[in-house]
Amino acid sequence: MPGKFSIIIGALLSVCLISCSAETQSQISDRESHLQFLNQITYQSAMADTSDHEKIERTEEEWKERLSSEEFRILRNHGTEVPFVNKYNSHYEDGIYVCKGCGQSLFHSDTKYNSRSGWPSYWSPIKEDAVLEKEDRSYFMVRTEILCSRCESHLGHVFDDGPEPTGLRYCMNSAALHFVPKDETENE
Repeated sequence: MPGKFSIIIGALLSVCLISCSAETQSQISDRESHLQFLNQITYQSAMADTSDHEKIERTEEEWKERLSSEEFRILRNHGTEVPFVNKYNSHYEDGIYVCKGCGQSLFHSDTKYNSRSGWPSYWSPIKEDAVLEKEDRSYFMVRTEILCSRCESHLGHVFDDGPEPTGLRYCMNSAALHFVPKDETENE
């Protein structure tokens, strides 16, 4: 079964790479600035994020300064995190999931469901042009990789075994996402 094979390989690679890498003090400073940027995104601004289609391009060094080693491995090197023990697999709060690399709105919590795959899954992106699809032939399989359309960071893969109304399962890495909760006082 190709799905189980990719889960096992991804889990083994994640454990090895997590334990083999470390951040330097200089990266922590820039990473903190990037986290401050992400934490300033409000639900209202994330919902209104529909017109900025300008591509974000950064050098490998700039990405390394902004992302943790695990986030860099996933977003920039097309990695996969360990299933079931990631941040958003069992997270069902109301809000929006944005790209950890650039802050673009990607998925609304209304489309999230328990796929029992071990990764956060959604049946549709927040808007059609929020993500890009690319053929992925890694691990001796043919899959459809999902990238952020603004910064082209790797998010996960999409499969055709999801629920209605789309029948799709956008199986994402938690490390590629940042959650923006819906403020109880905000109206949609």
